[in-house]
Amino acid sequence: MTGRHRDTVTPLTAVTGIAGVLFGVIVGYMLGVSRQETHPVPVAATAAAAAPAAGVANEQELQSYRNILQSDPRNLRANVELANRLYDAGRYAEAIPYYQQAFTLDQKNVSVSTDLATALYYAGRADDALAQFDRSLAIDPKHGQTLFNLGIVKRDARNDPKGAIAAWEQLLSSVPDYPDAGKVRTMIAELKSRVS
Repeated sequence: MTGRHRDTVTPLTAVTGIAGVLFGVIVGYMLGVSRQETHPVPVAATAAAAAPAAGVANEQELQSYRNILQSDPRNLRANVELANRLYDAGRYAEAIPYYQQAFTLDQKNVSVSTDLATALYYAGRADDALAQFDRSLAIDPKHGQTLFNLGIVKRDARNDPKGAIAAWEQLLSSVPDYPDAGKVRTMIAELKSRVS
């Protein structure tokens, strides 16, 4: 043997290291799955212009979710979280299949349904988005974010101001304490002034 120092890895060191990595992945996953929100469609003229500013996706985190789904494709939380992170990064077309899988797994989840519809809209699939919003409203006819987003898509993608007004008026009557009620009233007033 030459005079070179050689590090040795004991079985205990290897197990401790692997356990630490797994613990980090599990904690990251658990912290991430607690977040489930419905993504709003911003007020804008077209789907391309309406797309929110994209964040940067953590590719390692995305891969962690993909690894989970590779071994358990029916993992609802992993599908939703991967879709949410892709959506937040502006990668709407990539998010769609994960939202679709999540919605297949939980067909009563109005938030997943509405996020799927919104991703479809941003991916340039307005007709599919409108059909998915209908599915959302079949689950919960008073779901505020669905009604808000439906009005945006009807107004911007379909040039249907009456349909947009109807969706927003239904929102205000169904959810009187909607956080952006003032903004919704302003949008209704603006559309009514153009339609009359």
